[in-house]
Amino acid sequence: MRALVTGSSGFVGRHMTAELRARNWDVVECDIADDHGQARLGALHLFRQRAAPRFDLVVHCAARAPHRAAIDGQPMNLAYNLQLDAAMLEWAVRTRQQRVLYLSSSAVYPVLLQDADPPRQLHESATELTHGIMPDAAYGWTKLTGEKMAAAAAAEGLAVHVVRPFSGYGEDQGEDWPFGAFVARARRRENPFTIWGSGAQVRDWIHISDVVAGALAVVDADVREPVNLCTGRGVSMRQLVRMIVRESGYRTSVVTDEDRPTGVAYRVGAPDRFHQIYRPKVSLEEGVARAVRQGVAV
Repeated sequence: MRALVTGSSGFVGRHMTAELRARNWDVVECDIADDHGQARLGALHLFRQRAAPRFDLVVHCAARAPHRAAIDGQPMNLAYNLQLDAAMLEWAVRTRQQRVLYLSSSAVYPVLLQDADPPRQLHESATELTHGIMPDAAYGWTKLTGEKMAAAAAAEGLAVHVVRPFSGYGEDQGEDWPFGAFVARARRRENPFTIWGSGAQVRDWIHISDVVAGALAVVDADVREPVNLCTGRGVSMRQLVRMIVRESGYRTSVVTDEDRPTGVAYRVGAPDRFHQIYRPKVSLEEGVARAVRQGVAV
C-alpha cells in the first residue's frame, strides 16, 4: 500500500507518516522544507503536474501556520491555504487517486456556538450555517470551504474522508500551540507562568496518537461524513497549566495576558460519531505525564 502525506514536516503530518510506516505503508512525503530548512518537493508543484503516480491514500495535512497567533494575525494565509486545498482536490480527481483523507479542523464550527452560555458540545451538523453564524476566523472559513470542495470532489467520484481534529497535543509539539508552550514553560520553571487570555478558555484535548489512529480508523471504516476527532471532555487552559505544573513538581504563580490572541470560550466536540469508530486511548493525565518526562522539541 502506498500513501502520500502532505505537510509531512508538520506536527500532524510527521506523526501520520510515522504511523503509516509502522503499518508497513510505503509513504511519500510532501512538504516545503525538511527539518533542516532545505527544499523538498512542494505540494503546489506536485499538484500542478499533469502526470502523477496513483496512491492508495492521500493524507492532506498541509496548511500554513494553523495556530492561534497566525490565525488572528496573518489573515492572508487564507489565500494560500484555499489554493493548496483546491489544487490537491483537483489533482486527486484528475489523476484518479484511490482516496483522500482531508484534515479539516474544529475551527469550522460557528463562533456563536462556542461563546454560548451555557456551553454546549459541537455536533458535526452544527456547520450547517445560517445567517450571522460564522466559523472561527479566516482559518475556519478555509477549512469549511475545503470541506465543501471535498464534497464536490466526492460528487466526481473521489473517495474522500473528512475529519475535524480538536486540540491535538503531544510530547514533541512546539511552542506555537498552547500545550507545547505550557510544557516548555514548566520545564524552564517559569515564575510567574503566563497564560494568554483569562485562562478560562475550555478545549477538548486529544493526544496526537489518537488523532492519527482515529483518522485512519475513519478511513478503514469507509465513513464519508465529517467526523470529530475529540474526547468530549472539556479542560480549561488554567486547569491544564495546573496539571502540567503539578506533574513537573514545582510551584508558580499564574498571570494572564489578555492582550494576546485567546480564541473562543468553549470548544468541546460531541464524540458520539467518533466513538462508534474509535475510542481515544491516551488520557490527558497520561499525555501530560509523557510530555513532562520527555520534554518538547521546539
